[in-house]
Amino acid sequence: MSNKIAITNVLKQNLHPSNVHNNGYNFVTLIKTYPALQQFVTPNAYNNLSINYFNANAVIALNKALLMHYYGVVYWHIPTGYLCPPIPSRANYLHYLADLLTTSNNGKPPNGKSITVLDIGVGANCIYPILGNYMYNWQFIGTDTHTNSLHAAQQNINNNPHLKNNITLLLQPNPQQIFINIIKPNQRIAVTICNPPFFASAAEANQKATQKLRQLTKTTIKNTKLNFGGMHNELYTLGGELQFLKTTIFESKQFKHQCLWFTSLISKSALLPQLQIYLQQVNALAVKVIPMHQGNKISRILAWSFFTIPQQNTWAKQYWQ
Repeated sequence: MSNKIAITNVLKQNLHPSNVHNNGYNFVTLIKTYPALQQFVTPNAYNNLSINYFNANAVIALNKALLMHYYGVVYWHIPTGYLCPPIPSRANYLHYLADLLTTSNNGKPPNGKSITVLDIGVGANCIYPILGNYMYNWQFIGTDTHTNSLHAAQQNINNNPHLKNNITLLLQPNPQQIFINIIKPNQRIAVTICNPPFFASAAEANQKATQKLRQLTKTTIKNTKLNFGGMHNELYTLGGELQFLKTTIFESKQFKHQCLWFTSLISKSALLPQLQIYLQQVNALAVKVIPMHQGNKISRILAWSFFTIPQQNTWAKQYWQ
């Protein structure tokens, strides 16, 4: 059985209406933009052009083509073994954040450098700042606990002139902290974003990858590696996703007057009841769960604020004008 997945001319169902990838990938056009992609593109079982999504080099080449064609990127590189993100779903998150901010911007997505977004765990790929700056001209602060990741991300910024003055990278010196050491006194953040480490250990990450591959290929596989890569700090953390999010929620209270919205992706809906309890404990005044779909994959964004709606509007008028 072929491992290739049909993409060309297949609708990317349920993506955000503003997502440019709603109509799927046009590989002919993408190859013209980035000729190195051609070596990985072949007809699949449905006679559509596609790539082998279990080939890490093919996925990286596809990402480079997408970033060049749609997002004004001239250079993008990630070191071997680092997380290679799916571009459409990352763009999706940002579009839903823009929707979230419209309620404080006269029903329109805020656009421009007065909007500062804090990306927790920016990674070597620097993907959210790259996409968000192009789509909405937002300013970004990206944090990470690993200097190697920040070095690679900085190279991506330095080699794209339009990003140089719009993205700032900061080292989080304490892996057990999220906003402490990062948000400065009197600094104002419109929204925070995070794609948290979903697993509690490397063994759990590999187990989930094996299960996923079995489902996709309908074969018996003993063990595998995540086809999208990822260093340990990108994939797993002590206590897993729930502990990471608990820390995020309780730290957010310390900066409740400096940030309009805090958000994070949530991989498991079963975590939401406990997270709601944590949010009640810190007295969050507004909480939203935003469903996010990509084909058969369902995830969600958890968003919370320590401002009432009138206070949110006042905050935005003060800092976005």
